[in-house]
Amino acid sequence: MKSAILFCFSFLILSFAHAQIIKSDEIAKGLKEALQVGTSRSIDLLSKPDGFFGNAAVKILMPPEAEKIEKTLRNLGFGKQVDDAILSMNRAAEDASKSAAPIFVKAIQDMSMEDAVGILKGKDDAATKYLQTKTTDSLTKNFRPIIEESLKKVDATKSWNSIVSQYNKFSFKKINPDLAAYVTEKSLNGIYLQIAAEEAKIRKDPIARSSDLLKKLFGK
Repeated sequence: MKSAILFCFSFLILSFAHAQIIKSDEIAKGLKEALQVGTSRSIDLLSKPDGFFGNAAVKILMPPEAEKIEKTLRNLGFGKQVDDAILSMNRAAEDASKSAAPIFVKAIQDMSMEDAVGILKGKDDAATKYLQTKTTDSLTKNFRPIIEESLKKVDATKSWNSIVSQYNKFSFKKINPDLAAYVTEKSLNGIYLQIAAEEAKIRKDPIARSSDLLKKLFGK
């Protein structure tokens, strides 16, 4: 009798442990799917024409240190040159965004069970923060040359140099910021901001959950 009871008890423990493993696997699988959905939607949106330029939340404007340049040049009749530079920066960000997918895919595939559980229990942008930690360095290295090439392609660097030169004629405080570095940083900020918005949708909006697994995982 005691042996039977011990056997049943052991069986229940093993069954419970097995169920916990399945549940953990399901969490990891669901989180990876959510990240794949969120990053894919974000990249598709931002890499299109006007993905950055037409989106007020991520549109790249003149660097803060160049605000005086913009105001001064517009007052002097150089508004078109300023507008061209702003458009070029956003086009460069849109071009670079097309190359982000493989980097995000690797970060998602490398996610551990512990990472997944922490993300599920975390804040509405926990998954985005995870991606930001895992991908910022790689995206920066990947984006910089693409953005530099894109800026050259549309003469953005030339336009920027022209703007700075015009400004420097009227100012004792000379300025020459690294335009490519600035656009790279703002591009990444825009991508992570968009991913965070997609993550929040999946967590809160049942309609945004595109599979049964996501509905099960985030429906509780």
